Formats: sequence, structure tokens, C-alpha cells
Amino acid sequence: MDLLREGASRLGFSITLKQEEQFARYCRELLAWNLKMNLTAIVEYEEVQVKHFLDSLTPALAINDHLSRGGSLLDVGAGGGFPGIPLKIAYPDISLTLMDSVGKKGAFLQHIISHLELHDTNIHIGRAEDGATKPHFREAFDVVVSRGVAPMRVLMELTLPYCTQGGVTAVLKKGDIESEISSSLQAIDVLGGKLRQVVPVEGIEALEDGRVVVVVDKVSTTPAKYPRRPGLPQKHPL
Repeated sequence: MDLLREGASRLGFSITLKQEEQFARYCRELLAWNLKMNLTAIVEYEEVQVKHFLDSLTPALAINDHLSRGGSLLDVGAGGGFPGIPLKIAYPDISLTLMDSVGKKGAFLQHIISHLELHDTNIHIGRAEDGATKPHFREAFDVVVSRGVAPMRVLMELTLPYCTQGGVTAVLKKGDIESEISSSLQAIDVLGGKLRQVVPVEGIEALEDGRVVVVVDKVSTTPAKYPRRPGLPQKHPL
């Protein structure tokens, strides 16, 4: 796992032998399960290390203080477990919840949680719009992360309602997103957030393709009417 080890060092932390073995097992299981279900288009061992594992760890550039103190983390749109599971491996003290709307992916997530012996890790299968209406989820997480599952205006409505006041949402994005971020500022404000910074991913050659971590602080309560019913955030973004 040389690429992973070197990249993690550039992100500011070291990977222990136990963590390295967890990542290696994760990679093997991901590629094995991918033969029977569509989890990823990235199927080369080296690419998984960089484009899944290291990419998932890039929030460390922006919110290491939040991650290193433990607390609760929600991954919205977890898919094959990215970025939540790599962050859990790197920061084992966090309490992790993985959320995805596709039930069959939940089977893989449950398998990998057990296989990697990840404690204090839970799975919720369902739409993000529905989960945020549940009292035990609403404004209950210190950190909410998501890896580019929707445009910013939409993604803010799917993530900020889960974030506690004083917490933070970190979104992994790629490409020319200046206009996307600009158009999302009103939504961020309405939903109780405040844009803190956009942190470029630098120092890892394979990830220097316009990747950034967008950090939004949760500064006030999200109005009860958000998120709207499933489908509306996508059809009619704020």
C-alpha cells in the first residue's frame, strides 16, 4: 500500500500497520464484490488506493480538528463506503453512520464493517430527505460528509439538516465549481450554514485534477420544512 502510505503522509498523518491491513482487506473485498454488483468503475488496485482511499481522506486537509476529536460522523450517499469508511479507519474514535438509498449496497457495507471489525459503525438505508425528519438523526451529527453525489445547491439540503449547530459539513468536489458554489450560497444561508472555505487538494499528484473540499459551518438551526419531500431538492433546488 505504498501509494496510500505516501499520500496519507502528505495529508498530514501516518497509517499504522493495522490500518494498512484494513485498507488492503477493504480493497480486496471491494473488488471481489464488484464482480457481482456495481460498486465502482475503478478496478485497479493502485487506482483504488488513490481515487477511493486517499480521495476519501482529503477532508483531513480541512477539518482534521473535528475528525481527530472523535464525535459523530454521517456519510450521505455512502455507496461503497466512501468517504466514510476510510475516514473511520484513519480516525477510529469517530462514531460513523453510513447512509445510502440503495438496499443492495447495504449488504456490502454490512459485510465490510464486520470484515474490518469496525466498531461504533451503523448503516441506514433510505433517502436523505426522509432520514433528516427522524428525531434521532436531525441535527445530530458533528460532521457530515458527502462525495459529490449532487450539485451543491441540492447537496446542502441533503446534508445540513443532519448537522448539529457548531458542527461542519465537508463536501468533496472536483472541477471548475466556482459558479456552483456561488449559486449555492443562498441555500447554505437558508439551511443554517455558512461557507467557511474551499480547500484545494494539493501535494498528491494523482489527485491534482481540480479536487477540493468545500467546508460549511452549521451556525443556526435548519428550518423544519427542510429537507423537502424526496425528489424536490433535485427538481427545484433552493
